[in-house]
Amino acid sequence: MGPAATSLAVLCLCSMCVFVPERMAAATPTQAPVSEAKRARGDVPEILPEPEAEPTSPVSDFENSYNYVLSRLADMDQAIHKLNVGHYTLDVKVSQLMDRLTRVDAEVEELEDTIREVYQHSKDNRKEMGRLEGCQKGHRMGYKCYLVFNGHKDYAGASRKCLERGGRMAMPRDRREQEALADYVKSFFHPGNWPVWLGVNDLRSEGLYLFDDGTRVSYFQWRRNFLSSQPDGGRRENCVAMSSDDGDWWDHYCDRNMNYLCEFDDREAL
Repeated sequence: MGPAATSLAVLCLCSMCVFVPERMAAATPTQAPVSEAKRARGDVPEILPEPEAEPTSPVSDFENSYNYVLSRLADMDQAIHKLNVGHYTLDVKVSQLMDRLTRVDAEVEELEDTIREVYQHSKDNRKEMGRLEGCQKGHRMGYKCYLVFNGHKDYAGASRKCLERGGRMAMPRDRREQEALADYVKSFFHPGNWPVWLGVNDLRSEGLYLFDDGTRVSYFQWRRNFLSSQPDGGRRENCVAMSSDDGDWWDHYCDRNMNYLCEFDDREAL
């Protein structure tokens, strides 16, 4: 091939290289309207469907279930462990609380014993002070001391007050004691006339008069005259008082409030 032929071939190849892209560029706008037309007719869907999942084998399902069960069992085991730890902690705290309660119970019991002792000492001191007061301020006769309390109480209240002071209601057992009490009470209230409770009643059985300590009364000083003959209260008046002007006994309602007379045993002082 000569030089002229070679130059012509190169020129042809260059011309092809130049015009080929122009054809492709011209063909591209032509293809676009075709795709739009197909989409308008519904030949090409706007949203492509997702590919179907591949079917799983039975072996893989079993492995998944097995692994899930194992994971759940592991969670349950962890929860049981936490529960055991909490139960142990609670048991320790309960044991500590029981020990504290035991110590508190022992301390409370000891405190109650101390309070009882203090209360008993207080009662004993109050009785001793009452006995000393009765014998210092009242009337002494042999190993007994008598003291009038100018404070209105019913029969039960007067009996209780005498016991709290370490004595008891006055119980004249013979004429000698009765006359000594009558003179003392008369001088205490002179020139007035005020009745005072004695430790005599027939509360247990009508007509059966007993002293406040439960022994039977053998000497009586009932008022006897044409105006009044005692006792006259029957089942209504069951407690006995002594008048301060003449020392006579009268039966009265037990809930009546009046002064009272206590007696104290002074054997230790003699």
